[in-house]
Amino acid sequence: MRVAVMTAGSRGDVAPYTGLGHALVRAGHQVTLVTHARFAPLAAATGMDFHALPVDPLAELRSARGQALHRSSTGAGKLVRVIALARSAVGRTADELLRAARASDVLLLSSSLGPLGHTIAEGLGLPSIGVYLQPLATTSEFAPPVTGTRSWGPVGNRLAGQAVNAAVDRIFADSARALQGRLGLPRHRPRAARRARERQDWPIFHGFSPLVVQRPRDWRPGLQVTGYWWPHDPPQAQLPPRLRAFLAAGPPPVFVGLGSATVPDPEQLSRTVVRALRAAGLRGVIQRGWSGLCCEDDDMLTIDEVPHQLLFPHLAAAVHHAGAGTTAAALRAGIPAVPLPVQFDAAFWAARLTALGVAPTAIPLRRLTAQALTAALVQATADPSCSRRAQALAARIRQEDGAGPVLAAVDRLGTTPARRAGSD
Repeated sequence: MRVAVMTAGSRGDVAPYTGLGHALVRAGHQVTLVTHARFAPLAAATGMDFHALPVDPLAELRSARGQALHRSSTGAGKLVRVIALARSAVGRTADELLRAARASDVLLLSSSLGPLGHTIAEGLGLPSIGVYLQPLATTSEFAPPVTGTRSWGPVGNRLAGQAVNAAVDRIFADSARALQGRLGLPRHRPRAARRARERQDWPIFHGFSPLVVQRPRDWRPGLQVTGYWWPHDPPQAQLPPRLRAFLAAGPPPVFVGLGSATVPDPEQLSRTVVRALRAAGLRGVIQRGWSGLCCEDDDMLTIDEVPHQLLFPHLAAAVHHAGAGTTAAALRAGIPAVPLPVQFDAAFWAARLTALGVAPTAIPLRRLTAQALTAALVQATADPSCSRRAQALAARIRQEDGAGPVLAAVDRLGTTPARRAGSD
């Protein structure tokens, strides 16, 4: 079947789908990754085709509106700003999403495009499946991960989840309404469309381990937690020679990276990180990322993007922004972590790492000091129990087949003729 995997956001919102897509290719499907043009290289070695979306997420974050995110100190404040940023960008993707869907038999939709993709699937008479990287369905068991807050109790968590879903629906409201008109669909309000998906038990697979986040007991049918979808690295992939030489020149270093997060003062943050590493007696591999971290010295090496699967097993620990993808990579490698949650779901994943005993503490980036980071690094690297727990958990996570349930669901769809409909 012709499968379109549709996602939007940062690198962490795209990379896991290269592994999922590659698994579908190996199973005999024709797969197209539909996402931002800057991520086309990620699909190059997977066997997938690529369909570009027009929005550049890095340019959006570096715009005046994107920079305003740094002026919000709370998760809720940043969520409001990012909703406004996303709403201005999502409409520009609609035409390309529709064009890609017309050449497909089934749509796999990330949470960042779910409501819009579902509208397109409904209008074209295509089956669709959610493939989410975060647990976004309303539950009483924890607060919505994107708010970055602790539990408000069973009732508060459910009310907060409903409020977040309503806010997310507003991002897509105008674009979905326009698509409904183009595709001859009834004009449903976003809330009504979401309720219809829930009544139909629209299937959503979640690409994280149930060992890290158990499936909430009060989730509706159709929501599954499958295990991680690992980014695909070509068999011939290697670490750069300069990085290999650095790793061989001394004891295992500590990785420091903020992924696709941006910060207002990269130079100051870099100095803080280096002071902490040196005070703890550790070498550092610092990933430049979108934040622009940098330090070059005998005991510090700055790198650009490298496969986490190849690098992380050589490390003593990882200091990271607690994004879903980097969190997963550190768990897979079995190394302790020091999470520095920046925004949205990062605090949720950081809390899971500390609860699992593979991180000594989490330090929100806005409260980071060299002293606090030094203490956390010493605990993470000197406490053997932290490392033992990380290694034991990694051994169990690596046994999971996160892609398998998604492949089975796609194969089942292949036995049911799709109704094609909708034209401009």
